[in-house]
Amino acid sequence: MSIPTVSFHDGNTIPQLGYGVFLVPPEDTERAVSEALEVGYRHIDTAAIYRNEKGVGAAIAASGIPRDELFVTTKLWNNRQSGDQPHAAIDESLQKLGLEYVDLYLIHWPAPARANYVNAWEKLVAIREAGQARSIGVSNFLVPHLEEIIAATGVTPVANQIELHPAYQRRDLTDWADAHDVRIESWGPLGQGKYDLFGIPAIADAAGAHGVSPAQVVLRWHLQHGFIVFPKSVRRERLEENIDVFGFELTEAEIAAIDGLDRPDGRVGSTADEVN
Repeated sequence: MSIPTVSFHDGNTIPQLGYGVFLVPPEDTERAVSEALEVGYRHIDTAAIYRNEKGVGAAIAASGIPRDELFVTTKLWNNRQSGDQPHAAIDESLQKLGLEYVDLYLIHWPAPARANYVNAWEKLVAIREAGQARSIGVSNFLVPHLEEIIAATGVTPVANQIELHPAYQRRDLTDWADAHDVRIESWGPLGQGKYDLFGIPAIADAAGAHGVSPAQVVLRWHLQHGFIVFPKSVRRERLEENIDVFGFELTEAEIAAIDGLDRPDGRVGSTADEVN
């Protein structure tokens, strides 16, 4: 299966659809990632705080897939942003993953109360220059955080991974990203099951029209907007369903109907000010 790629401004590319291991228990991770790789995923998104990097690494090692055919993301946690701690943190992540480099290293949250995210970004630039990460970006950053790290270093993140789904479309961030050539990665792309996304007529009607599931419609909506997605599941049949989204295309009217679902109270996760 050929999954389209998205280009970063640093010249690297990322598969637009991947597999996320947020909340996959460490003891289940090797099996789940192995199944994802068997199904055809080549982009895996993990993080130090998920405590399952070892399982990801074990699955990669057992797969026999050449390293250059895989795209691996991990993230720097909030309590490792100060001083030289980011260097120790990437060393630990690489050791657990069994890799010499990750394809994308992200600052997981700005953690503004700690006031270390500029330092962390400076260290990520050095980590990239040392070859331990091919590309560097951020997660959960708001426009002021983004502008501050760019002003301090002259280096723009290649990506910002944010909560984004039909009820919470973050247009301030997506518009800023478009203007600065920063790619948006959608976490919680299906709303984490915290509202009845699939019962909404705009989604259910599109699913019926194309003979696909509501989840496939929502993933397709993300893809057609150019967003990068990595839905999580530990069930093989759902892994297969989530990757099977390239045989149909939503119409402009269907896209517009889902675009119209954005609402002020649509957030289901934490805000950038709450996580420190």
